[in-house]
Amino acid sequence: MRTLSHVAIAVLTVCAAAPAQAQTAIDAASDFARSMDGITSMDSIGVPNDTFISALESDAEAGRPLALWQLGTMYENGEGVDKDPVKAFGYYSQIAIQHADTAPKGLEADIVARSFVKLGDYFREGAPEVGLKQDPVESHRMLMHAASYFGDAEAQYRVGLLYQQEDGLGVSPTLSARWLQAAASKGHCLAQAGLGNLLFNGMDSYPPRPAEGLMWLNVAHNTCLGTVDQAVADDMLNRALSSASPEDRAAAQAMASASTSNSVELGIEFN
Repeated sequence: MRTLSHVAIAVLTVCAAAPAQAQTAIDAASDFARSMDGITSMDSIGVPNDTFISALESDAEAGRPLALWQLGTMYENGEGVDKDPVKAFGYYSQIAIQHADTAPKGLEADIVARSFVKLGDYFREGAPEVGLKQDPVESHRMLMHAASYFGDAEAQYRVGLLYQQEDGLGVSPTLSARWLQAAASKGHCLAQAGLGNLLFNGMDSYPPRPAEGLMWLNVAHNTCLGTVDQAVADDMLNRALSSASPEDRAAAQAMASASTSNSVELGIEFN
């Protein structure tokens, strides 16, 4: 029988080192969590489930973010364990508290940033079972830390949307566009679609820039293709195409042709 010594680390290290599909630690942990869906034991790898959980908990007690994140997602989703929102919140909180000032780039940064996003969700929605009331201010603070310090694309996308809402961070099309572009340039497809939608339609005193907007919406279509976000992105694109002029379509196509990748940098200025 395999010994307990770093069983969890052995398994998770394999995930973290996987090429192509799992490009970051957060991807690796998420992929591994999905692979556990419905599993009641780890006999397939020669390790009983309770032994595996014990090993994860041991690594979590040592403060290892990957183990903390793995346990958090398992207890949040009931993957290999019974759902326990209190434990899930505790693990995400531990990551945020212990690693808030970790280096913003590197293996652990993705997990820490995403933990702040998770906490933002808890504070936004409230969690009676955890004893949390809805707290939009705290939710925004969690997201802003992930977006600004860690440069997390999902957090930047959400901050961009909050600058389109009076009950969010207040309506500021300029700030919204800046945050959306930050996430869009990292390949976040819904941020690309949101930026395209904003540019195409304009907002308040922010004038439309339909050619640039249509270009970003086309980029979003390609990035979102085959994902759960495809329908949302394509709906924005189709609505824009229904009112776009031939000139705007041609200009958008020229901009897209000039780009060499989906991480488009057009030097857009937001005044």
